[in-house]
Amino acid sequence: METSSSLPLSPISITPEQPSHRDYAITTRLGVGTTGNPIELCTNHFNVSVRHPDVVFYQYTVSITTENGDDVNGKGIRRKLMDQLFKTYSSDLDGKRLAYDGEKSLYTVGPLPQNEFDFQVILEGSFSKRSSGTCKRSKCSFLPRSYKVQIHFVTKIPLKTVLVTQRGAVTPDKSAQDALRVLDTVLRQQAAERACLLIRQAFFHNNGYSFDIGGGAKGLRGFHSSFRPTHGGLSLNIDVSTTMIVEAGPVIEFLKANQSVESPRQIDWIKAAKMLKNMRVKASHRDMEFKIIGLSQKPCNQQLFLMKIKDGEREEQTREITVYDYFKQTYTQPTSSAYLPCLDVGKPNRPIYLPLEFCNLVSLQRYTKALSGRQRASLAEKSRQKPLDRIKTLNDAMHTYDKDPFLAGCGISIEKQMTQVEGRILKPPMLKFGKNEDFEPCNGRWNFNNKMLLEPRPIKNWAVVNFSFPCDSSHICRELISCGMKKGIEIDRPFALVEEDPQYKKAGPVERVEKMIAKMKLKFPDPPHFILCVLPERKTSDIYGPWKKICLTDEGINTQCICPIKISDQYLTNVLLKINSKLGGINSLLGIEYSYNVPLINKIPTLILGMDVSHGPPGRADVPSVAAVVGSKCWPLISRYRAAVRTQAPRLEMIDSLFQPIENTEKGDNGIMNELFVEFYRTSRARKPKQIIIFRDGVSGSQFNQVLNIEVDQIIKAYQRLGESDVPKFTVIVAQKKHHTKLFQAKGPENVPAGTVVDTKIVHPTNYDFYMCAHAGIIGTSRPAHYHVLLDEIGFSPDDLQNLIHSLSYVNQRSTTATSIVAPVRYAHLAAAQFAQFNRSEEMILEDGKVAELPRLHERVESNMFFC
Repeated sequence: METSSSLPLSPISITPEQPSHRDYAITTRLGVGTTGNPIELCTNHFNVSVRHPDVVFYQYTVSITTENGDDVNGKGIRRKLMDQLFKTYSSDLDGKRLAYDGEKSLYTVGPLPQNEFDFQVILEGSFSKRSSGTCKRSKCSFLPRSYKVQIHFVTKIPLKTVLVTQRGAVTPDKSAQDALRVLDTVLRQQAAERACLLIRQAFFHNNGYSFDIGGGAKGLRGFHSSFRPTHGGLSLNIDVSTTMIVEAGPVIEFLKANQSVESPRQIDWIKAAKMLKNMRVKASHRDMEFKIIGLSQKPCNQQLFLMKIKDGEREEQTREITVYDYFKQTYTQPTSSAYLPCLDVGKPNRPIYLPLEFCNLVSLQRYTKALSGRQRASLAEKSRQKPLDRIKTLNDAMHTYDKDPFLAGCGISIEKQMTQVEGRILKPPMLKFGKNEDFEPCNGRWNFNNKMLLEPRPIKNWAVVNFSFPCDSSHICRELISCGMKKGIEIDRPFALVEEDPQYKKAGPVERVEKMIAKMKLKFPDPPHFILCVLPERKTSDIYGPWKKICLTDEGINTQCICPIKISDQYLTNVLLKINSKLGGINSLLGIEYSYNVPLINKIPTLILGMDVSHGPPGRADVPSVAAVVGSKCWPLISRYRAAVRTQAPRLEMIDSLFQPIENTEKGDNGIMNELFVEFYRTSRARKPKQIIIFRDGVSGSQFNQVLNIEVDQIIKAYQRLGESDVPKFTVIVAQKKHHTKLFQAKGPENVPAGTVVDTKIVHPTNYDFYMCAHAGIIGTSRPAHYHVLLDEIGFSPDDLQNLIHSLSYVNQRSTTATSIVAPVRYAHLAAAQFAQFNRSEEMILEDGKVAELPRLHERVESNMFFC
């Protein structure tokens, strides 16, 4: 097949910028799909019946202060106080049940007798009092403590706003969200009363199923639960959820496990201080909990503090004593941690030191540090459940929602059986391979056995570099050449094999890469067209980012990284699929794409975009986010893409670099879309797109309007900067994978078949959304993609749009299976993740509040599918 990638770029005329801003509203559902074979399904939504739909919730704000007027902020103590208030003043509150969120909001069914309350609450129990200047806390014995609780009426929230069931009925979005928040608060309060760890809408009990993932961390299984308005009425969505917690027990044992060392003397205490900060420990000598703020600068037997002592009737005096001597004298307990640092559990200007051996990490603490590759793999493997196992776990969890007095007061009851729903199985698209071969995938899978690539690119002028992986590079090359011949790829012998010098094996990753590049240039001054790079470790190699950065930005060399544990034909074929894509080849196309027959796209120049943002690791607010957008090229093909990537402010989800006009010029645009528009024009017979289909990943429902009115607005401005006075037609679709709806076969133990789609009953009451499981789940339980159509100016029918999305799950050039989400979104995710690793070793730290810019791709590789 001929493509127009070799066409010269014609000048794009520039005219003054046109008015572009539009206010878009989220579209509503106009119909449902009809194609495909029907299939009976059940889903983890449980129908909710409401006997009293006219119930009105009353919202109140809660202010809690101490006797001294200080605010009380801890959720735990606030919940205890509200529980005590309910017991003490139930008659003053007309006996009404309270739903409290642990912070500022309180809800009741119907009004309280008054709009304003001032209560005094006595909380019986012990509290701590710091003994000034010492390293201990003295415990006061069960003295009552008085708190002031003020309750103030805010607003009414009708329950019926979430009970919309008929198509076309529009509910004010905010009031519906407010009513859902009340119901979800009830679920969280239930979990808090059972002493669960609460994480947003998920809860985890100490007795839940847990498993070790290494490094002192454990996976803990719990449940996500939330009320949701659906087309079939209100439902309770319950799903299995997993979080990471710290292994409870002695701090020293945790640190040894975390750093994989056998003795405390081998612990890296700088790393330990970062790991332990903000964790909670229980002191065995006092049976009290503290929060760690750091470590002492000196070991226990050298760390001094001032201790107050009384000498008879005389005034108090102070003397210096080491933490070691104090604990040995006071508790006559051997202090084996004499030569180790102490935990500092005080305040920055008033340290309190505790020897490590006296401290145990308390249970149910989240492990919030970044996981290693091995930990991630272990977590994924051990948290999987087959469909029938997951169904049983969810059904067993339903008993926790019985007989809640608040829900009973609303007349709310929840069915114990999963919701039944009818789905459809879409027919897989026909694929076109080399030698004009057609093939219909089976359950979302195919292979290249005895098949030729559609457009193979010859691999010439290439080299191999090996970063000290113990393998026979020559053997790998021979096998790769042999496999390539079977797939139609002409591969010359590599002109050089470069092995890493042994003395650099223990150097830092950036230095290792720089030394390898220098050695390459001594052997061959002219850069090769392609390099096969053998990494020292699989997936977790810290060489990967710096190597990709230098090759793609500085040297302009296409590169493929491998770590061949087992060399098989399947492994080499997968490697060749990636290489061929990066070199500009095409592995396969959709049949309708090959024949230029994609509905609504083949006749009108159409640009398909995939957009995603990758954020820094948890707890790192100084690491910029990375935004990536891929755009289709070589119209009317929909399988070839180019990527453009930028950094932006940490945790910013909206992409702010789609349009970046250059200051003091009328023509310049340094934004993402300019790159993609020019590439489309260059490769599509000098045509500009008249239709743009956007697939946006990673945004929540609260951000849908921002996608339409911020990001689309930038795209329009970038388009008009190219000299166009009109505006393309847009279809905007959000693709979500981070949701909690699962689909199960009603009459079988297997995952749902590839191509399963659901657009009734469990979807939004009014908005245009549907679930699609394009892929075949082999392990665990399949997670469908949730697609939200925010805007459709192009005018797809439901069947045309669902079939297009289904087809776009089959065009990923590096895969021989249908992907769980459309290829443009997957490509954008891969591009963002790869760029984020460019500076993983150096970290893209914010400098003076400014985001560090990423280097641009070298012109020799900027149009390639480097992300494959």
